[in-house]
Amino acid sequence: MARATDAAYDAVRRMILSGEAVAGARLGEAELAETLGLSRTPVREALQRLGADGLVEVLPHRGARVVQWTRRDLEEIFELRSLLEPYAAARAARLAPGEDVLADLLGRCDAMEAAVAEGDFTRVAQLNALFHAALIEASGNRRLPAMLTSVMHAPLIVGTFRRYDAGEMARSMNHHRELVAALAARDPDWAESVMRAHIRAAAANLTKDGT
Repeated sequence: MARATDAAYDAVRRMILSGEAVAGARLGEAELAETLGLSRTPVREALQRLGADGLVEVLPHRGARVVQWTRRDLEEIFELRSLLEPYAAARAARLAPGEDVLADLLGRCDAMEAAVAEGDFTRVAQLNALFHAALIEASGNRRLPAMLTSVMHAPLIVGTFRRYDAGEMARSMNHHRELVAALAARDPDWAESVMRAHIRAAAANLTKDGT
């Protein structure tokens, strides 16, 4: 059963992250079970797990649906990110990460840019999350990762990259490289400023059409 639940979880998660299951879309147990060739029990358990991840909203007696964000949700999410992530970037710069950390971050930049060139926005979002996680880890604050997990919503990040035009995407990728440069220069003010601009650009992109 655990293996079937894992299979259902992975399949539905991919549907959400790829955009196949859009925000607000209903996720019926019976339909998913038939599509995936599984019984309803592992599908139900997978939806509960996705609910705990913040990807799915489980509605009592009404099934489940892909999480949908209001403008207020977006404002609250990015307000928290704009407070926490610039702090993390500045702290990481003060701690002066080693060459291995900087090389790892640059490798993630290379991989992101390759995914952009391929038009694989789900992959871009995954790599972006790994980049931010590595930078947050470099801050040395053990509580920050858990705090940011609650606001680093994967579908929201995928949506951001899908909405970027070529110029906005290039700016986002440049921000990542500039963050690495700021860490290498051990300049906390620079790192904080770049991260704040990075988060604000993402927020502006998602709310520019009055979402």
